Amino acid sequence: MLNFLKYVLATIVGLLIFSFISILLLFGIAASTASRDEVTVDDGSVLELRLDKPILERDPKNPLNELGFSFGSLSSSDGLDQIKAAIRRAKMDDNIEGIFLNMSFVDAGMGKLEEIRNELIDFKRSGKFVISYSDISTEKAYYLASVADKIYLNPMGTIEFNGLSSEMFFFKRMLDKLNIEAQIFKVGTYKSAVEPFFLEKASDANREQLNSFLNSINNYQLQHIAKARGMSVAELKDVQDNLLVRDPEDAKKFKLITDIGYYDEAITAMKKRIGIDEDEKLKLVQLSKYKKVKDKDISTSKNRIAVIYAEGDIVDGDGAEDNIGSRNYADAIRKARLDDDVKAVVLRISSPGGSALASDIIWREVQLTKKVKPIIASMSDVAASGGYYIAMGCDTIVAHPNTITGSIGVFGVIPNIQGFLNEKLGITVDHVSTGKFSDVPTITRPMTEQEKEIVQNQINQIYETFTAKAAQGRNMPQDKLKEYASGRVWSGIEAKQRGLVDEYGGLEKAIAIAAAKAGVEDDYRIKELPERKSFFEELFGGIGAQAKAQSMKAELGELYPYYQMYKKVESLKGVQARMPYELHVQ
Repeated sequence: MLNFLKYVLATIVGLLIFSFISILLLFGIAASTASRDEVTVDDGSVLELRLDKPILERDPKNPLNELGFSFGSLSSSDGLDQIKAAIRRAKMDDNIEGIFLNMSFVDAGMGKLEEIRNELIDFKRSGKFVISYSDISTEKAYYLASVADKIYLNPMGTIEFNGLSSEMFFFKRMLDKLNIEAQIFKVGTYKSAVEPFFLEKASDANREQLNSFLNSINNYQLQHIAKARGMSVAELKDVQDNLLVRDPEDAKKFKLITDIGYYDEAITAMKKRIGIDEDEKLKLVQLSKYKKVKDKDISTSKNRIAVIYAEGDIVDGDGAEDNIGSRNYADAIRKARLDDDVKAVVLRISSPGGSALASDIIWREVQLTKKVKPIIASMSDVAASGGYYIAMGCDTIVAHPNTITGSIGVFGVIPNIQGFLNEKLGITVDHVSTGKFSDVPTITRPMTEQEKEIVQNQINQIYETFTAKAAQGRNMPQDKLKEYASGRVWSGIEAKQRGLVDEYGGLEKAIAIAAAKAGVEDDYRIKELPERKSFFEELFGGIGAQAKAQSMKAELGELYPYYQMYKKVESLKGVQARMPYELHVQ
């Protein structure tokens, strides 16, 4: 009877899973079909930008995105490429009267914010309006809203205007409690990616670099907010440092906003700008709809500029959609190099780094491409450590003033879980080897001093290689470059002052440089690489990953959190070129 019930239960679960997948497939097919339908926009419309989803470099191939559906590697997000294209299209669209920024929280890095903000400024040159409304406005949301003609804040709302900060978590005490030792190897005084594993707070060197680049980015943004709001930087700095804006009245008093009002009042203001009656409905067009509007002028040029989007951690092997696999990206660069129609390449980077080996494999393909056609690096939010490694060989490096870059240094982490196994799980491990170093590296015993010396020498050698190649790419002596290396993180402004980047600008600036160097000027089309997986490939890949995670959770039970922590530490095995660990600027 028990076996019978188990089979019945298994059958029911199987049917439920089958039904769930079938529904998703039907929705996917329907959404894919609908996405191909031509979308029209009525006269007197306003483009509404909520920006309430995570903003990635490229729009996800997720036909269920409008429903907020997210599963596995299928994310519910917006692409920076489509946001910018929509703003650009709206500028020239006679049916669009203005843009409504209806936002509170914007999940995007500084580089992406800068590109959206610049597009909004360019949009206003058409004479059309930009009006912003927020219930609550974060620092990032306000940086975008500051360009608006009118800025509304809910009477009960709040605005965050207190400067930038970076919060770091340290795991030393947790590792001590678990009897796990992180054996650290690094080069660079400022290479702070490993600090969470052996310190309980930031080192003086790390605090110095964080303070430096956060102030650089903050001052840059204050300058641009001051220009947009007709204020001085000194006034804004005083407001920020003393937290003078604590309610909507303060925000209006200090000129951060123009109006205290509700959503309907912002709608009424737009109606007046357009010239429609107050009782008429305002035609708001969502980004999800407007990005489906087809551009009228589509180039038919045979010439291509390949834009290779490299976003996420740099990892060995093929990688996945949300990271930069060395094999996948080496293939993409090689494909662009061997394609005669591709006249130049732009490597778009948003990465804190990762595997030193993977970074070097990609760097090699950049070098080979550089010999036959122009290749330009475009830095987005962050291009640090391994992210800088893959950029440094390009002909020109373009970054935003508030890009986070540099961090030229390497480290390695080899966990020793012997104590965890012995004391927490009651597991002992024995070794039988043919040679003295046969089990190196192992995580089940502490390393000997000789083994540590060998690994540290390897780290030193890789650092020398890193700095030598960086110096070669930047046309400066290696000793000079080392003054800016040692793992130190820089803002785009600081990096340009030190010759680590060449130009300020976004992706379009990098593409224009590439086209000019290739001699094709405006006669080209964009070819995006790597090629994206289809909806169904992503869906079933996500199901596999979810099933594996659920299986491990069921198998390990209460030990699953320890397994997750272990996998996090294990992912840092080997030599890494990575910026400060889990750095979030807010």
